[in-house]
Amino acid sequence: MVHFLHPGHTPRNIVPPDAQKDALGCCVVQEEASPYTLVNICLNVLIANLEKLCSERPDGTLCLPEHWSFPQEVADRFLRVMTWQGKLTDRTASIFRGNQMKLKLVNIQKAKISTAAFIKAFCHHKLIELNATAVHADLPVPDIISGLCSNSWIQQNLRCLLLDSTSIPQNSRLLFFSQLTGLRILSVFNVCFHTEDLANVSQLPRLESLDISNTLVTDISALLTCRDRLKSLTMHYLKCLSMTKPQILAVIRGLTCLLHLDISDHRQLKSDLAFHLLQQKDILPNVVSLDISGGSCITDEAVELFIQQRPAMQFVGLLATDAGTSDFFTTKQGLRVAGGASMSQISEALSRYRNRSCFMKEALCRLFTETFSMEVTMPAILKLVAVGMRNHPLDLPVQFTASACALNLTRQGLAKGMPVRLLSEVTCLLFKALKNFPHYQQLQKNCLLSLTNSRILVDVPFDRFDAAKFVMRWLCKHENPKMQTMAVSVTSILALQLSPEQMAQLEELFMAVKELLAIVKQKTTKNLDDVTLLFTLKALWNLTDGSPAACKHFIENQGLEIFIQVLETFSESAIQSKVLGLLNNIAEIRELSSKLVTEDALKHINSLLCSREMEVSYFAAGIIAHLTSDRQLWISRDFQRRALLQDLHAAIQNWPSSSCKMTALVTYRSLKTFFPLLGNFSQPEVQLWALWAVCHVCSKNPSKYCKMLVEEEGLQLLCDIQEHSEATPQAQQIAASILNDFRMHFMNYQRPTLCQMPF
Repeated sequence: MVHFLHPGHTPRNIVPPDAQKDALGCCVVQEEASPYTLVNICLNVLIANLEKLCSERPDGTLCLPEHWSFPQEVADRFLRVMTWQGKLTDRTASIFRGNQMKLKLVNIQKAKISTAAFIKAFCHHKLIELNATAVHADLPVPDIISGLCSNSWIQQNLRCLLLDSTSIPQNSRLLFFSQLTGLRILSVFNVCFHTEDLANVSQLPRLESLDISNTLVTDISALLTCRDRLKSLTMHYLKCLSMTKPQILAVIRGLTCLLHLDISDHRQLKSDLAFHLLQQKDILPNVVSLDISGGSCITDEAVELFIQQRPAMQFVGLLATDAGTSDFFTTKQGLRVAGGASMSQISEALSRYRNRSCFMKEALCRLFTETFSMEVTMPAILKLVAVGMRNHPLDLPVQFTASACALNLTRQGLAKGMPVRLLSEVTCLLFKALKNFPHYQQLQKNCLLSLTNSRILVDVPFDRFDAAKFVMRWLCKHENPKMQTMAVSVTSILALQLSPEQMAQLEELFMAVKELLAIVKQKTTKNLDDVTLLFTLKALWNLTDGSPAACKHFIENQGLEIFIQVLETFSESAIQSKVLGLLNNIAEIRELSSKLVTEDALKHINSLLCSREMEVSYFAAGIIAHLTSDRQLWISRDFQRRALLQDLHAAIQNWPSSSCKMTALVTYRSLKTFFPLLGNFSQPEVQLWALWAVCHVCSKNPSKYCKMLVEEEGLQLLCDIQEHSEATPQAQQIAASILNDFRMHFMNYQRPTLCQMPF
């Protein structure tokens, strides 16, 4: 049976021995690296299309098709996934009315639903567990209890009720749990739960596990009422407790059936209750789990003696104490320790305290120190960091420390061994933290640093549009040069991953282009051909690729003038090829190409046409091919156009085979920019360059570009060249070579209408 996991609930929460822990870590890796289960895929599709698949009732709520029916296990999971995705509302919860869904284990944590929707959707089912942790204030605790008690079956059989961080109206005083006679597990952590409520709860005939952490209880004496049945008591941070320590210890001494006791506290409060408890010999004879994290004056010797007197103990919580460093804690077989003295203790703390921000922050701080020079991939630990980030989205210390730990765990080559799904989750959580804390610069730096990881930036799914906005805003902040270089390099890669439509929607694009041009101008003025200049030129090149908006911003911010200055200042081919690559992007846009038809620009472009560096000559030729193909640009200077075409033809004749290797990798989002040139039979030089370019990319990356030729319907143009009487023999030869590449890589592709190609 599936149960809710909740810190402090024993015996369920007693963690297995060390050998099982290693197996658990392997399970995390396998789960994250494995494909989603078919059930989860189906449920995700169903939830995404719920509005389409369901009909609407007169009250505006959704109703499942009449013939649909879900088994209990699937119905429980369906609800859990809906809740996880934030899709559970008054409108959608109505699908759980009636008997089409049979629920037992209901999880509605953090859901925003009303009392009426809760009662109609869930209180007629035969529930044995309800997790209503942190539900919206529209569904207060008294209404939850009242709804559950409206079903006599639930009264007698509900076993587990989790109400952590739920609200109670100010006018409510006493919570009536007494009708839930079957209740075994109750958690009211961080609830306005009073001493009178504790007295009421203590009367429950089957109560075995109780969590009253961070409540308003002042006296725990009522617990003696259930001394013969209470096995687990969690009372972390009982800030209002007014009893003396001897009185508290007397109550604990009376709870002889306790297997688990949690009296952990915030370290700042310097509570010494745990210190005094450890001195008692006649207390907790059957305990197997004791949590005293955050307690003051705790020593290794005292804890060791206490455990030796109770050899059945399996867990002790020592985080934020002075204990835990003794060899005893690593050598005692079967003992788990949540602490900060070793990676094993930190891992246990992260797992056990995932819902307690004070201890999560402490564990993350210890983890950061432990992983600062990490050389081993630890996906199970990264998963626990992600859980902490997800559970405490508005806690800045947790988010900041977690982001630093995530960096340590994924730095350099460590990310290569991490499952993509896990890296995606962590990256998305980092961006969520950025939105919650937009003005905290160190958190932003950590996020930017994570994006410089090539594994994350290239392979991991995340919202690249949001990432581009963040990085471009950072770029314009004029931060220190090192961070600026990182922002530029990330911008360069993200630019290629956005569609032209997304580029057009980027409000930050104008400022980013302006800032990048300012960097280029500064470097050029100082004659600095460093890595930042190369990254910046590459970023501008990629930003303008297929983006008329970016090209327009480039021209409007004197980009052409700055780039001509770059060509006049630097002679390195790595710089020249990037400059010419961007100018190619400008030349492809008819509305802007005229800006390149100036004496100054054409002089530099034509001079580089004869460069010994293949990629420089190639990009210079591309600019000339695009510009000369538009005769309207040359109405009064046709002689110059024809001279450029002659130079273009001569340059291409001097090039090696189109399958040659270039220093700069040539890539294209689309081949459509070549299509007008391929059909230009009146200017064979232009057509020849386009054919050479298409042949080059198809020979280098046939799986991408041969497929692109099909999808963009470019094959017919190549067939036309083969058959056209005005095509030159050289053009026909290159076209045939491209089609042959196509045949080799798509042997089973049948397109008999295209040149009757034999396959």
